[in-house]
This record gives sequence, structure tokens and C-alpha cells, in this order.
Amino acid sequence: MNTASMQLAAASGLMSLVLFLVALAVLALLAGGFWMTSREKYREPPRPRPEEQPRLPADGPVRELRENRESADVPQVPKGERPLTPYELTNMDSRPSTSKDRPRWSKGSSGSFGGGGLGAH
Repeated sequence: MNTASMQLAAASGLMSLVLFLVALAVLALLAGGFWMTSREKYREPPRPRPEEQPRLPADGPVRELRENRESADVPQVPKGERPLTPYELTNMDSRPSTSKDRPRWSKGSSGSFGGGGLGAH
């Protein structure tokens, strides 16, 4: 072997050692992450036992409540005063409606923009 071959072989041997050390470092990081996760899991409270699980109410499962709601009216601004800004409006609540009829769209209307209907004429 000549000197040039020896130098190339030495450099690649050093590179192999560096790659091996990098692989060991990645493996150590993964093992450390697994160890830290298992420590956190050990500190968590235990899972609930079967007798601690939630139970159905005595009168059975909860049913859906259907009711019509009416929105609160937007406050009217007296003529000549400045209009209200969105920040001056409060959370507009709704209240139960006295009417039991379900609201329907007007006849011929699709109910939404671009819904394919003819629209209200």
C-alpha cells in the first residue's frame, strides 16, 4: 500500500467512528425520552376501577331537548345618535320561543346561498 491509500483509509475509518458515535447519541436520546416518558406515566393517578366508572342515571339515558329559540333584539339607536360598535353590543342571548311551529324557509327558496333553488320571487 502506498501513502495515499493509507491516508484515505484512515480518513474513512475516522468517518465510520464519527457515524457510529452519532448513532449512539441518537440511540441515547431515544432511550432517555422513553425513560422520561415512563417516569411521567408512573406519576399519573391510576386508571379508575370498574366500580368508579360513570353509571347511567336511574331514569335512563339523557334525551335530546328540542325547542325553538328566539334571538334577543338588537338595541335601537335613537335618530341622530352615533351607531353602536360591535364592542358596545353585549352577548346577544336567546330565549325559548312561545311558538311551537318550526321555522321554515319561504316557499321556493333553497334556504341557503347557492343551494340550487329558484329563490324567492
